Amino acid sequence: MNERTIHSANPDVLPLKSALLAGDATEGDLDSIRKRTSVFVYEWPVRLWHWVNALAILVLAVTGWFIGAPPPSMQIGEATHQFVFGYIRFAHFAAGLILTMGFLGRIYWAFVGNHHSRQLFRLPLWNRHWWSEVFFELRWYLFLEREPKKYVGHNPLAQVAMFFFMTLGLTFMIVTGLALYGEGLGAGSWADVLFGWVIPLVGGSQALHSLHHLGMWAIVIFVIIHIYAAIREDIMSRQSMVSTMISGHRTFKDDRPD
Repeated sequence: MNERTIHSANPDVLPLKSALLAGDATEGDLDSIRKRTSVFVYEWPVRLWHWVNALAILVLAVTGWFIGAPPPSMQIGEATHQFVFGYIRFAHFAAGLILTMGFLGRIYWAFVGNHHSRQLFRLPLWNRHWWSEVFFELRWYLFLEREPKKYVGHNPLAQVAMFFFMTLGLTFMIVTGLALYGEGLGAGSWADVLFGWVIPLVGGSQALHSLHHLGMWAIVIFVIIHIYAAIREDIMSRQSMVSTMISGHRTFKDDRPD
């Protein structure tokens, strides 16, 4: 089976026309796809943020688990000489600040980057066709649809998930995390001044710790589903997913034999 242009495999480019109506593609994207098998989607700052963000979340999840359920004290020597828990907390705080700065940079790039860089921050809620695409993708993931649709950027259902778990989810984790960080730094510290108001708002420090912990599990569950969905789409929908976040190009493959 050879890769050919999407235009030769599907003259009407119907799935991609759906993406155009849903605000996922531009006419320029479709013209490019008609001539080639791929189109450039994600600029390098978006790809860099994706992988740095993934690494930061991994470090935060692992160290956050140990902060919530500390390991037993070492039996050899004094604990003050080992500083194990101190290193765990340092890694957590460092990863949290890296995630925060990266997220701020990602917000900036949504204003100056291409239209795909803005998908993470806006949902076309008033677009009726976009909603039909959301429900189509939901049926596709539930194995109720036999043929997938192809999209240039995120498919509409993935866009919804990314908005709630990344845009809103990371905002929640950053704000609550910095509030707890400010509590440790002490009253009057920069983190306490900017985010200390969150602690009394939710009913105290322990309540905030619990909410922050639950937020971690929500993001962990999202990451598992995200990895599964990306690999599934790579295989079943005949379009690149994982490699797209490395090269920036989405490649479309012809399903028809010669």
